[in-house]
Amino acid sequence: MEKYDFDKIVDRSGSGDYKHGGLLDVFGREDLIPLWVADMDFETAPFITEALRKRLDHSLFGYTSTPKDYWPTVRQWILDHHQWDVKTEWLTFVPGIVKAIGFVINKFVATDEKVIIQPPVYHPFRLVPKGNGREVVYNPLIEDPRGSYSMDLNGLEKLASDPKCKLLILSNPHNPAGLVWPHETLVKVAEICHRNGVLVISDEIHCDMALFGHKHIPFSSVSPEAAACSITFQAPSKTFNIAGIVSSFAIVPNDELRKEFYGWLDANEFNEAPLFAPIATIAAYKYGEPWRKELISYVEGNVLFVEKYLAENIPAIRAVRPQASFLVWLDCRDLGLNHDELIHLFVDKAHLALNDGEMFGKQGAGFMRLNIGSPRSVLGQALDQLRDALHPVSANRVK
Repeated sequence: MEKYDFDKIVDRSGSGDYKHGGLLDVFGREDLIPLWVADMDFETAPFITEALRKRLDHSLFGYTSTPKDYWPTVRQWILDHHQWDVKTEWLTFVPGIVKAIGFVINKFVATDEKVIIQPPVYHPFRLVPKGNGREVVYNPLIEDPRGSYSMDLNGLEKLASDPKCKLLILSNPHNPAGLVWPHETLVKVAEICHRNGVLVISDEIHCDMALFGHKHIPFSSVSPEAAACSITFQAPSKTFNIAGIVSSFAIVPNDELRKEFYGWLDANEFNEAPLFAPIATIAAYKYGEPWRKELISYVEGNVLFVEKYLAENIPAIRAVRPQASFLVWLDCRDLGLNHDELIHLFVDKAHLALNDGEMFGKQGAGFMRLNIGSPRSVLGQALDQLRDALHPVSANRVK
């Protein structure tokens, strides 16, 4: 019997959420259904809220120590869900994964060295190294006949052989296409990078949201080579919808790499968790499995709903079925619209705010990223608006 109500409409006005509050600045108008920023419109699970409320009842918020059950709880969650026996000393708090990517770049990549990314991919993978004055080089994913993607391992080998290429940022599971990378692919990536002295950041923030029977594989767990050359970042924030509570952590099995990176974090006090991060993380990982299972079921239902709706009403747009996360990569290329026309369709005609595919790299041209982490009625309204907005476009093309 279902316990949680994911159909509930939550009024987020007055909460300061960026998903709504950023519409005018980003899209130029506010009368849009926001389906862009990667947080969900579901209430945070009550056991997390209650844990935070209990701490708030003690109205003194001074310096705090790390709760004794923080890392044991994290370790047990990772073991139970990913069969990876992470040691306590491998773990440390980081103040957000994007920030932590910046830390790694500044610590391990010299200003004349290069960072490898694999577009279409989460745009901070490009923006953070560029903003820090590092050159970004591209190993684009290969689009396969099914409309999904695979890695260009030959291309990666070629780039990794450049002694100036020092870092690969891996999206695992992949954002925006929602891919769960196969074990054999990750093993090969590890072999290539380890042999060529390339450090790997594995961003695994969507690791607990594998869908339709797929299973996430932590990069560092696939081989001794992967463990030796990688820094993994995970967090409960996407799964449990607590992105506003910074709860990320790093996992580094390699002793020397860990000593160097964690020593740098410690010297700058970047590894000290704020008051509410451990509280929310412990509550999520101790009590969250029933909530997570219901969430996964609901998100899978949303994926199927979107696929069916598009097939029946807007066949020129195809959803790439995600294997993980609540983000759906929409292939809009059959509409025959250029970039500006596609944005005009979604924003000004359909009054929808989605992420433009080209922000993930030029390989995203003709795509849009749809956040389906909303009540199904909201998704239905959004798709109705898109269908209605397309009628004049279709009519004009028939003439």
